[in-house]
Amino acid sequence: MRRLAPLALLLAIPAGLVQAQESDPATETVHVVKPGETLGGVAQRAVVPRILIIEANGLKAPYALKAGQKLVIPRRRSHTVKAGETGFEIALQYGVPWEAIATANGLDSKKPVVTGAKLAIPTMAKVDAPPAGPAVPASKGLAPTKAPRPTLATAPNRPAFAWPASGKLLRGFVPTSRRNAHPGLDIGGELGSPVRAVAAGRVIFAGLEPRKLGNLVVIDHGNGWHSAYAKLQKVTVKKGDRAKAGERVGLLGNTGETPRTELHFEVRRYNLPVDPELLLPER
Repeated sequence: MRRLAPLALLLAIPAGLVQAQESDPATETVHVVKPGETLGGVAQRAVVPRILIIEANGLKAPYALKAGQKLVIPRRRSHTVKAGETGFEIALQYGVPWEAIATANGLDSKKPVVTGAKLAIPTMAKVDAPPAGPAVPASKGLAPTKAPRPTLATAPNRPAFAWPASGKLLRGFVPTSRRNAHPGLDIGGELGSPVRAVAAGRVIFAGLEPRKLGNLVVIDHGNGWHSAYAKLQKVTVKKGDRAKAGERVGLLGNTGETPRTELHFEVRRYNLPVDPELLLPER
């Protein structure tokens, strides 16, 4: 849902941004660096704060540019914080890690957001999921009939996740760095069948996500781990509830942008999308 992104969901840069276009520096979305250009000069001509360009492109100090380098120019999106909103909820809505939003606005990412504050939402050029743990080697002399699945077993304080629904897997995870990014799993099933919490945690969002995820539940499992359950027919928990592992959190549905009845499910680690299949037991 890609960087509950989604959710969701974290979003890849739209395909139309990957090719630079000859345009007004004040409106272009991708800039090809010319010889002698500096980051400050590009930012001034683009009328975009320097920090947003740094965050959008993952630039490192001293921020030297090379001729021919392509820079994503993040055109400003803004968000006014509503009462009760959390940084994670805002990050989930725009598909951008909260740490990046906080940095772009000069905020401490660990402090609560202030109701009424206007936030600039940066564009992220690329977000990679945490690396998988080492594969289990095959026994000597035995050719495995199935390649061993990588795991994230080495991740600290990882919850023991279970599947949220029993239906058929309709679509798998695709990293947000790819053009056809899909930051979670789509799981089929009968309309109204139960959707369950994959691990114990606190419900931090329960309601309608107005963009494309429909009825959505997000659970904070602690230590940076979150799970998100989208496109639900009905939400059966409330924000602030303590959900037990396996507890029903909603009913499988077809709300939001979807052509079919399905659960869109995501797992995030510090708001970066992780392939849920690397965390879930085989079935």
